[in-house]
Amino acid sequence: MPEATETKKPAIDGFKIKGKLKGKISNIVNSLQSISFIEIAQEKNAINIAYVESKDINKNPYLFSIVKIKEDEVEVVYSITPEISPTKRRMDIIRYLLNILSLIGDDYEVDNKVLLQIIDEALKKVTQSISLDYSKLYTEYDALKKEVADLKKKNERLAQQVDALTSQNYELKSENDQLKIRLEQLEKMSDEALKVKVQNWIIEHNGTINLPDFCKTHNVPERRVEEILNQLVSEGYLVAVD
Repeated sequence: MPEATETKKPAIDGFKIKGKLKGKISNIVNSLQSISFIEIAQEKNAINIAYVESKDINKNPYLFSIVKIKEDEVEVVYSITPEISPTKRRMDIIRYLLNILSLIGDDYEVDNKVLLQIIDEALKKVTQSISLDYSKLYTEYDALKKEVADLKKKNERLAQQVDALTSQNYELKSENDQLKIRLEQLEKMSDEALKVKVQNWIIEHNGTINLPDFCKTHNVPERRVEEILNQLVSEGYLVAVD
């Protein structure tokens, strides 16, 4: 049975905004009762709005927020789980709060100056985060661009090497073809012509024949020359000397 992993505790953050109750707490409760995913707890001079987005393995609130509306202040407390960016989480909470304030606008108002400051601060962090992400992305792009340039140069060098090898291969093939033609010509030399060459060689070299020299001079395989010599001896044209 696999061992259960312990869930990391979320961080807690929050902020406060000066406010003013214009109507009744009960009116605010009535305005918010249509929202099914929140829980409302009313006090004598305040109202608590809890929104639990997720729970841990022990069924305790994990990702949550609590908005407490007092007669002269709005207090917001919320959790930040490890897998969520604190900047994004704060922006989500501000948006959620703005939706609540829009529903209770007839009975409650907040200090717009403080609210705008909170929004501005959050937007600055978002901008900084985007700038950092863009900088990191540009650095990675620049590195990839250099790598592509290096690979392009390497490919050009390889292409030049391939061209050189192709040319060299063509030259070798041409030389090989010439050698084949020459070999075929030599192999086509008739036995009678070869006998004459062997006899002329022996006469010119005082009755002897150096087989390797003869074969090299006439480009004839030694085995064939040996066969011709045997034929000349058997036909009585040459006498073998021990």
